[in-house]
Amino acid sequence: MTTFINAKDEKAFTLIAHLARTIWEDHYTPIIGSEQVSYMLNKFQSVEAIAEQVSRGVQYHLIFYNSKPAGYLAFEKKLEELFLSKIYVSKEMRGKGIGKEAMAFIEREGRHMDCTQISLTVNKHNTGSIKAYEKLGFHNLGGIVQDIGQGYIMDDFLLIKSL
Repeated sequence: MTTFINAKDEKAFTLIAHLARTIWEDHYTPIIGSEQVSYMLNKFQSVEAIAEQVSRGVQYHLIFYNSKPAGYLAFEKKLEELFLSKIYVSKEMRGKGIGKEAMAFIEREGRHMDCTQISLTVNKHNTGSIKAYEKLGFHNLGGIVQDIGQGYIMDDFLLIKSL
């Protein structure tokens, strides 16, 4: 059974930061390299960074599968759009339908917030995730490059799905 717990305190942020390090180092190192992974984890997925994002209205949710931590997600409302900034499932928990359940949860949350669409960005070389999003009804609007500091960029596609 998959459950979603709204992360609101340092204990939850610490678990998310730990999950992020494990998931990102495994998944993104081959795509963007260990130096950029380390930089992005420190800048965006440290306990302090998560707490700051939550203080600005970003909602983080821990994902549990059969009472075990399986991943996390984060989103925020931007006008009539729900921007899905993070959705990650640990390697050992993949293939159990957790991602699909997480997307259904996100869609329910978006509708509850009166959003008309969900948007997200995904690395252009993250082909497995791109295929999964397209299978779930997302449409690719093309490339978007964002400077994230220290000489690093995020070279992504922008995907949207109507609600």
